[in-house]
Amino acid sequence: MRFLALILALLVAPPLGAEEVVLGLSKDRIAINTTFDGSDILLFGAIKRETPIPEGELGVVVAVAGPSEPLDVRRKERRFGIWVNVDAVEVDSAPSFYAVATSGAWSEVLSEVEDLRHKISIPRAIRSVGAPSAVKDAQSFTDAVIRIRKAQGAYKINEGAVELSEQTLFQTSIRLPANLTEGAYTTRIFLTRKGQVVSHYDTVIDVGKVGMERWLFDLSRVDPILYGFMSLAIAIAAGWGASVAFRALRAG
Repeated sequence: MRFLALILALLVAPPLGAEEVVLGLSKDRIAINTTFDGSDILLFGAIKRETPIPEGELGVVVAVAGPSEPLDVRRKERRFGIWVNVDAVEVDSAPSFYAVATSGAWSEVLSEVEDLRHKISIPRAIRSVGAPSAVKDAQSFTDAVIRIRKAQGAYKINEGAVELSEQTLFQTSIRLPANLTEGAYTTRIFLTRKGQVVSHYDTVIDVGKVGMERWLFDLSRVDPILYGFMSLAIAIAAGWGASVAFRALRAG
């Protein structure tokens, strides 16, 4: 039995001299508070080898994905002078945030087959299994999600943004926007040669609310009635304060 386990371990072990990623992060946790306006994550690392550098240009691809969620995408058309929903498609899973950075041109660092296998590009990261048979162009709904979130800064691809030195050291920076969804942000680093993935490394960046933001968020979930009364009281107090200040200014 031990002999069989040893054989299996040898079969799944990486080949001697394989290239491996040693990664560092400027921060592995993002704290969202009342003054949070986004954050930059610096990713830096090195390639560990047991043998000389292999032939072929090394490519590095970095992908950061926020928590995924299903989406209902609707298409509107103007009929009889008003806008109405005419078609709808449910996108099974779409990351709330997705950023990809590469060390070179996309077509040079990653092949279509490898992109399909690892689901690295933005379209591959979105899963839409099926659509109603009445919808003839279901792909356009997924394209609309990508187009809208690119315009919002939630989806981005930065070709050539990974700095690579001597095929050994690399670094890049990923900008996270202010309107982040809480959760685990999966970070994947791929090493490629001739468009083929030769090694990859996964880690996680935690994003969560802290301080007053966390307290209010938890209160809205645990005791929504109290949260509602507090919100109403704050609104009344703010309105009364503004009214008093306006009358004081007029009197002055």
